Formats: sequence, structure tokens, C-alpha cells
Amino acid sequence: MKAFTFAPLARRGVLVIALAIAASVAWAQDKTTSLFKIVTVKDEIVIGLNAEELGGLGGQDAGAVAKALAAKGELTVWQYAVRHAPNGELEQAPLRKIGLLANTSLRVEPYSSPLKVVPHE
Repeated sequence: MKAFTFAPLARRGVLVIALAIAASVAWAQDKTTSLFKIVTVKDEIVIGLNAEELGGLGGQDAGAVAKALAAKGELTVWQYAVRHAPNGELEQAPLRKIGLLANTSLRVEPYSSPLKVVPHE
């Protein structure tokens, strides 16, 4: 008589958990809003730009944001911060509109968040 083992069930359970984690991470990254970290002399902040705003800057990456900031001298953007959603979960959400000045910004980096990203107006 063959002994019953839980190994195939355990592997299936691990696969289900891995798929659930991958799905939640993919869901958390809202593709309509891209986040960037702005590193200044004083601090670091996270900003969010939607596809239309990025298109207006001439690209979809941190380099395009940095080039636009250097060329224009200033940009008005939404600052993002972590907050509690109505259901109690954490999310990245617009905090306030701010002005970025080229002479105080040292670096623009893409910013990845495991949290749901809330689009701004």
C-alpha cells in the first residue's frame, strides 16, 4: 500500500500563495500614476505624475522629469505620501501640489511602492 503524502498539496499551496502575492503587487502598482523620488539638499520627497503629465514633459522616465525640470527651472507637481484608505489599508496618495525648483533638486529617481497608488486630479 502506498503512503499518502502532503507534498503535492504543500507545493500547490505555495504556488497559490506565490500567485496571490504577485497579483497583489501588480494590483498595487497603478499604471496611470508613476511615482518619483526627488532628492534635494534638505530632504527627499515622492511625487506622482500621470501619463498625460509625463507625455507633456517629453518622456515616461526619471530622466525626462529631470530634463524638464532643468529646462523649465520649475515644475508644479503632486507630492505623494502614505495614508490610510477608508478600508484601513495603507496607500500612496496625493498630499498637496508643490513647486519644484531646479536649483534645489539634486536627483530624480523612479520610486516603487508596494502600496496601492491613488491617482491625483
